[in-house]
Amino acid sequence: MSPPVDVDVLVVGGGIHGCGVAQAAAAAGYSVVLLEQKDLAAGTSSRSSKLIHGGLRYLESAQLRLVYESLHERRLLLRLAPDLVHPVPFYIPVYRDTVRPMWMIGAGLSLYALLTGITPLARFSIVPRRHWGELDGLQLDGLQTVFRYWDAQTDDAALTRAVWHSAASFDARLICPATLVAADCAVNRVTVRYRQGDEEHELMAGMLVNAAGPWVNAVLDRVTPAPSRFPIELVQGTHIVVPGHLERGIYYTEASDRRAVFVMPWRGRTLVGTTETLFTGDPAKVAPLPAEIAYLQADYRRYFPDGDATVLESFAGLRVLPAGGDSPFARSRETVLHVDHDRAPRLLSIYGGKLTGYRATAEKVLRYLTGILGPRSGGVSTRKLPLTAVD
Repeated sequence: MSPPVDVDVLVVGGGIHGCGVAQAAAAAGYSVVLLEQKDLAAGTSSRSSKLIHGGLRYLESAQLRLVYESLHERRLLLRLAPDLVHPVPFYIPVYRDTVRPMWMIGAGLSLYALLTGITPLARFSIVPRRHWGELDGLQLDGLQTVFRYWDAQTDDAALTRAVWHSAASFDARLICPATLVAADCAVNRVTVRYRQGDEEHELMAGMLVNAAGPWVNAVLDRVTPAPSRFPIELVQGTHIVVPGHLERGIYYTEASDRRAVFVMPWRGRTLVGTTETLFTGDPAKVAPLPAEIAYLQADYRRYFPDGDATVLESFAGLRVLPAGGDSPFARSRETVLHVDHDRAPRLLSIYGGKLTGYRATAEKVLRYLTGILGPRSGGVSTRKLPLTAVD
């Protein structure tokens, strides 16, 4: 006879995806424990571009399904978390030397609006020339047109805490700070050892969800039998904070290497980001590189020549992207759910994932949980759960 489990679902990682899975599973009626080594949103989930968006630039690489799903999630989050997720106008300036021509940007915005559906946020327009001088000191020399469309902005760490607060309201339990020591996956349960302070503890779980972000494969190193893993690379993204506050909204600029760089208001200052630099080493030691900071300062000066590019703060986070020869900019942003066994998995690892799509990812993970653990009665869908800011 199999020993009883202490908890239905053990989640490793207290970022937005780990908290999202904990919320979805707990709301569905499963007992949940979340294990976090440092603090909620301590990694990438507090170092993102703070955007809840469809990903306009992903249309260029034909990631239509991702954009459609992200726009659907944006619509849900605007309804579920109005205090945390706010609509914001985005401006795309087009100059004589802009690589993407006006017709291409207009076509992309038209498709973006079509995928958005019937909602006020689907509309886009061209800013009349007489209003260009009101655009926060935007460079006017060589400017040919300015598009305006709508997406949304959030405080990523605050959103993560709100999602966890929702999970905790359904009795999900947080063990933090704590470190996973080992996990032994058997046919019908997972035996987990973790360290909290100077003591080691053990519990049995029906399912282990690896939501450790850039530490995803480091977690797998502690699992027996050794599971397969998805080939990935870590890509560093740096942001800088400079003086000055943008009044009109967020600016979607084209950097010298054709990448998208956002210039946006953030806590009374201006946030500029991001970069894409391959990273190796300990994810805990990720830090902005001088070349990345110079790259972002140059982009800011190019578009806002009268602005102050003095760096008040900088931070870097890590994306988990599929390994491959293409530039990081061109690689798929689709989330990959990888299991230890196709027929009866006890371990599921989340590779990648966007802030905007965390809830949809958790919903997909929940389908795996239901298939293995069986359904619970009286569950609630996260599509109906409001999120409120937590002090």
